[in-house]
Amino acid sequence: MFSSDDHAYMSQALQLAEKGLYSTSPNPRVGCVIVRDGKIAGSGWHVQTGQPHAEINALNIAGGAAQGATVYLTLEPCSHYGRTHPCAEALIRAKVAKVIIAMQDPNPLVAGKGASLLKQSGINVLVGLMGEWAKDLNVGFVSRMTNNRPWVRMKIAASLDGKTALNNGVSQWITGEAARHDGHRFRARSCAVLTGIGTVLEDDPQLSVRFIETSRQPLRIIIDSQLKIPTTAKVLRGEGELIFTTTDNKERISALKEAGARPIILPSEKGKIDLAGLMQILADFEINELLVEAGNRLSSAFIREGLVDELIIYLAPHLIGNRAMGMLQLPELTDLSEKYNLKIKDLRMVGEDIRIMSRFL
Repeated sequence: MFSSDDHAYMSQALQLAEKGLYSTSPNPRVGCVIVRDGKIAGSGWHVQTGQPHAEINALNIAGGAAQGATVYLTLEPCSHYGRTHPCAEALIRAKVAKVIIAMQDPNPLVAGKGASLLKQSGINVLVGLMGEWAKDLNVGFVSRMTNNRPWVRMKIAASLDGKTALNNGVSQWITGEAARHDGHRFRARSCAVLTGIGTVLEDDPQLSVRFIETSRQPLRIIIDSQLKIPTTAKVLRGEGELIFTTTDNKERISALKEAGARPIILPSEKGKIDLAGLMQILADFEINELLVEAGNRLSSAFIREGLVDELIIYLAPHLIGNRAMGMLQLPELTDLSEKYNLKIKDLRMVGEDIRIMSRFL
């Protein structure tokens, strides 16, 4: 159904979409290539929320050459009025002949309606070319639209014997500079970075994106049941950090609000935050991709509740001993059938360290 040329042009569209990896949130990353008579007449990608979509940018370049052309789109064109006008209508007005789409838009406001509008106008529409690449590029957007929760990516840095810190809490630095810089790439593509109060009190991290050029910083989220976080914590130096708690301590809440944070009280079970409920709240905040950088107790809680989709582990060529802190605190298993199953998606060297990327099955 699809030719080698179709694959080549869609590949270009997907590479264009990747240019928005750090900037389009909460919108999806989308690329568009317009081809007429075997030549690219226009191309574009969605740069940032509120700005023109990929189709509009490509059509503006193509001009009159879009008439009778074939359009390669990484995501079904929108059919509703939101921050911008419907792209499906713009393609119809341009009188394109054919639209090849990598994947259907999972947004219920679109979900086939954009393709249907094109077909009703006599435009030939094909869907499914290189769809897996397109879905992977927008894995968080897809998760939020279909599961009402963000895609949760967990990052852990450890020694070869699986330790993340010395017994006295010292953890800086186990991995090398290249691995730490690589980790900022995942912060940059995330809508939010989450940690626990233990990490804040122990390391006082910023959890900001450094070493990478980006037009925005991820939202910082802190799990702090008893509001122990000091108002001077570095993580509170951003804009409107979310602090999820179970206490209604008015004095502490007022002090944190004055510091610019947004404390949110959640129902608790034995004094602990309802993490599954938290995921739905983050979806309401339009969080597509959530990066968890936390200690072993909070990280383990996310895994136990089945809330982690992707696990990234950096392994440094060191051994730091049995008494050091382990990566996780998971319950003891009595049968191997109870083990957590993952599929390794990527394995590579980053500087002197090994990076393993895997997904839970």
